[in-house]
Amino acid sequence: MSLRLRLLLMIGVSLLLLWGGVALWMLRDLDNEMRRTLDQRLAMSAQMVAGLMSQNPAAWDGSTGKAGASTLTMPPEGKGLACQVRSLRGEVFASTPGATPETMMTTALGFADREIKGERWRSYTFEAHGLRVTTADRLAERNTLQRDVMVAAAVPFIVALIGSLMVLWLGVRSGLLPLERLRQALASRAPDALTPIPSTPMSRDLLPLVNTLNQLLHRMSVTISRERRFTSDAAHELRTPLTAIKTHLQIVRITRGKEAEVALDYAEEGVARLQRTLMQLLTLSQVEGPFSWDDGCITHADEVARLAICDATPNALGRIVLDSDGNPAELVLPQALAVTALRNLLDNALRHSPAENSVRLELRSSKDAICFSVCDSGPGLSAEELALATHRFWRRGSARGSGLGLSIVVAITERFGGSLELVQRPEGGLEAKLTLPSIHGRPTRPVQPLEKKQ
Repeated sequence: MSLRLRLLLMIGVSLLLLWGGVALWMLRDLDNEMRRTLDQRLAMSAQMVAGLMSQNPAAWDGSTGKAGASTLTMPPEGKGLACQVRSLRGEVFASTPGATPETMMTTALGFADREIKGERWRSYTFEAHGLRVTTADRLAERNTLQRDVMVAAAVPFIVALIGSLMVLWLGVRSGLLPLERLRQALASRAPDALTPIPSTPMSRDLLPLVNTLNQLLHRMSVTISRERRFTSDAAHELRTPLTAIKTHLQIVRITRGKEAEVALDYAEEGVARLQRTLMQLLTLSQVEGPFSWDDGCITHADEVARLAICDATPNALGRIVLDSDGNPAELVLPQALAVTALRNLLDNALRHSPAENSVRLELRSSKDAICFSVCDSGPGLSAEELALATHRFWRRGSARGSGLGLSIVVAITERFGGSLELVQRPEGGLEAKLTLPSIHGRPTRPVQPLEKKQ
């Protein structure tokens, strides 16, 4: 169902119900008022005739002369009315042509309804000055009068209601024109057109919708540009090891002996680099996607540090020195992601530090967060290189690696409300500060002690 039809039905039905109820209420009150007015006319007619007869008692007083029944003449338009004057003994002094004895014969005073010769009558009887005056209306003509009044009152209302519905249709149609123009503007755009929608000719009521659409288009443009750049960089990074592997395999095919063994070693190294890059890409896509990492387990900062050290230096655990404040703290993010982020920082620090120097890992906890500081003894980075260090596939010079380690750390911190800060150390080297949010309170299970291998 279209928005226009929905608005028309909602407002139209509401108008019909509202004005229909008002009309029924008005017509009912009008009908009751008409009945009351016609009954008052009967009563006033009887009282008026009684008053006139009382002014000439010689016309009906038997002591002064014999009263004879007289017949009053009535105009043609008064044929629905009847009147009769008689004494309390039943003697008729005057009556209209339609006033038959059956019509006027009643013993009850006031209003009465009766059916005579197939016709319904309503009468009113009044006694005064020794006279009984009865007036009557034919109900068929009374109903005709009431129906004419009802029609005269209902026709203007119906015409006004139909006119209101037509004006409503025109108003809804003209009111939705800006929305229709916006729909046409969106329908006429190319599939890859992500430029903002002009908001100058739009209605003020549509400006929030247009601004929201423009913000969505901007985010889509940024996302598509980033994904295109990511795809291009990933293709370039994957093409390099694949080319190297293919070249070394061709050397193995045409050579023998020591050269073939060296070529196989290089091919295996290329396969390992390709596998490492693919694993980093898979981790990055999972971190940035809707993948759920929640395993229901509590993540302890000391345990994260221990696992990250073991993964970063499986054969030389002594190169990393841990300095912890001893305060057991719990992280809000899953353990796998926390270990991945810290391991990437330790891998970078070990790769850029001389083999004879150690890497320092400091663990400090505060009220709301835990800070992992990784300090190395490498050459460090310049200000320009610090701004590019977290970009995907960025490497300084011909350095080894996939260039995705810091990008994964940034993606993890953005997803869980943490932060990553790279600072050049005054004494040389680089310090990476990884801040992750913590859970308030003490841990519910003991933390495994950190094991060091010499």
